[in-house]
Amino acid sequence: MSGIFGVVSKKNCTDILFYGTDYHSHLGTEYGGLAVLGDDFTRQIHNISQSQFKAKFYDDIKSMRGNKGIGVISAFEEQPIYLNSKFGAFCVVMNGLIENANELADKLMEKGISFSEFRKGNVNQTELVAKLINQGKSIVDGIENVFDSITGSCSLLLLNKDGVYAARDRFGYTPLVVGQSEDAMAVTSETIAFLNSGFSIVKYLGPGEIMLLNEGDMIQKKEPGKINQICAFLWIYTGFPASSYESINAETVRERCGRFLAKHDKDLQIDAVSGVPDSGTAHAIGYSMESKKPFRRTLVKYTPGYGRSYTPPSQETRDLVAKMKLIAIKDIIDGNRIIICDDSIVRGTQLKNYTVKKLWDAGAKEVHVRPACPPLMFPCKFNRSTRTIHELATRKAIRSIEGHDLEDVKEYTDSSSAKYRKMIDWIAKDLEVTTLRYQTVDDMVKAIGLPREKICLHCWTGECPKKGQCSGC
Repeated sequence: MSGIFGVVSKKNCTDILFYGTDYHSHLGTEYGGLAVLGDDFTRQIHNISQSQFKAKFYDDIKSMRGNKGIGVISAFEEQPIYLNSKFGAFCVVMNGLIENANELADKLMEKGISFSEFRKGNVNQTELVAKLINQGKSIVDGIENVFDSITGSCSLLLLNKDGVYAARDRFGYTPLVVGQSEDAMAVTSETIAFLNSGFSIVKYLGPGEIMLLNEGDMIQKKEPGKINQICAFLWIYTGFPASSYESINAETVRERCGRFLAKHDKDLQIDAVSGVPDSGTAHAIGYSMESKKPFRRTLVKYTPGYGRSYTPPSQETRDLVAKMKLIAIKDIIDGNRIIICDDSIVRGTQLKNYTVKKLWDAGAKEVHVRPACPPLMFPCKFNRSTRTIHELATRKAIRSIEGHDLEDVKEYTDSSSAKYRKMIDWIAKDLEVTTLRYQTVDDMVKAIGLPREKICLHCWTGECPKKGQCSGC
């Protein structure tokens, strides 16, 4: 997942753009990028895999001047992309995943259109978006061409002389929110970018909606569609605790998730409730509030220098971050029966090797694991997270139980079935924990507070918003 931010101001916008983009640093680990339009475009892109966004761009913004700009924290590829098009020059950033990117690029190359940005043989998806936009009759028609052509998801910001075009993914998997201050209009993936910058939220874009922001105004260029399936993982894990999506705060959802987990553990005798920091902390707080058992920090994260262990693209880097950043507090753990809440179990390797093992080594008497979401059964089709079925802990369990891979896993997604119970028991044994119990789909949906049909549950159920209209069908 990436994070995008745009601003149009009556004054120089670079400070707002710099800090607004930086507030998305929890979403990406590979590249940061800024583009500003004044008399002309200025653009900077840096690799931030080994350093913070602020450190890389602090000197750049001193020489970037203009009243409108866009920024991105990217999980995978270099952005923004600049294109001198038939509509005039523009820059674009995106958040999402285009599953058929190489196929679309091949079709454009057959028409004589060239691409300059490739990584490991794959087209830069943001460059592809820019080229697809240029195939339209207008900027707005070009954005709709992107939505019509892709499988997967794409929310984007486009900067040109008109201002900043903001377009939310057709099915609303990723959010875009417009804010206003005394001197500027801005749009963001994360509402925390507004909280300390004097902006008030004025609009949550609907699915497929396109808005143009200019000096002190916003103009609707395309009305929202009817199908809305925002990613549930924003509340469970990826979103920042102070951010809100569809007007629902992430931290409060996580507390409700913890409460639902505790309601199913009424007879379990424990001494302490803890969370895998940081994303498991609020789930654990909710569990503690409901169970009336004390919340204690058995594990603390060494924040300086270590970000999320889930977002880096390589398993080696993920394991290193997980190993180094979590530190066990033996005086709190030793001899105690501990509930450990986490946002999810994806592959299970980090939880087993770098979380559970640290608790046992510090003298835990019992370790009970409670993930705040159901078992992940399918790779994400709409953003960059798990990419293959084989890496998922659930699929490893199913392979061991069945002796082979299964295409139809419906029985394993039913939390009331015997096969589901076998799968959970297998994972618990593999993790070497005392007990393991996942959140149910129904409880997770209740914790979020939106109707089920307005939430993307593909990772857990394989469901898609409308059959035949997305890559998950």
